[in-house]
Amino acid sequence: MKATKGKTKPGQFRVAAIGENKCTLESYNRRDFYKISLVTAGGPPCQLRYGSLEPIVVDRPALVLLNPLVPHSWTVPERTEPTEGYFCVFDEAFTNAGAPLKALTNRLFTAQRSPVYFPDEVQLHFLHALFVRMRALADTDYTGKDDLFRSQLNLVFHETIGMSPAEETSQDRPSAIAAAFAGLLRGQFPVDLPLQPIQLKKASDFADRLAIHVNHLNTAVHKATGQSTTWHINEQLITEAKSLLGYTGYNIAEIAYGLGFEYQSYFNRFFKKHAGLTPSDFRKNFEKYK
Repeated sequence: MKATKGKTKPGQFRVAAIGENKCTLESYNRRDFYKISLVTAGGPPCQLRYGSLEPIVVDRPALVLLNPLVPHSWTVPERTEPTEGYFCVFDEAFTNAGAPLKALTNRLFTAQRSPVYFPDEVQLHFLHALFVRMRALADTDYTGKDDLFRSQLNLVFHETIGMSPAEETSQDRPSAIAAAFAGLLRGQFPVDLPLQPIQLKKASDFADRLAIHVNHLNTAVHKATGQSTTWHINEQLITEAKSLLGYTGYNIAEIAYGLGFEYQSYFNRFFKKHAGLTPSDFRKNFEKYK
């Protein structure tokens, strides 16, 4: 049994001023879309909760890069004045159309220690000009504007890298690669059933997202953690499977699909191998095993 996954138009890019009715963030809150916000001015401080990080206070102009795989939420107090700035959203198909942009997207959105960057006055002026240009371009009928959007995003990403501490821009250290892998892995959970199954299922999927060779990933993860990439993936899958079996009412076929298994029989074999009993037996005796 498979759930039906929602379809989205490939290669989507949208840009708007914050608060503009024409294009709202609420339309793009699914895991399909990367989100970048440039806050240039606004009301009182707000907090961003992003994955397992401590809440981040945004109390001055900021650039915020949100990975679609990492759960996040904003705590926004009542404002006496509207926030000023811009945001853009885009899907993976949009970045895949340009190799340099794809590599930069993988680098910034998967290895980030924090999604929030605080530009200085010169950097803010440059970023603001880029977003103004993208917003104006969105209203034109120019047939090649997607390529121009990608060029502008490349500049945004390179400017962001310039705002990162030197130790955060090193992609070769095993600890940095292992941390990026762990962030991607944890970011897929908890599973948003039934329409959003996990996207990254094996080591090569994570390597592709990080823009490195799978052997490089496996070596780095093992060196940094003492365990293989596959071991970490399986441990996370089993942990999530037990939680779904014990605390939700989803049937086993829905859980299997949400965890990336094409058939329930594959999930049953995987679960029994790693947990020592079948999913149905685990669910029946959950109080004993929790």
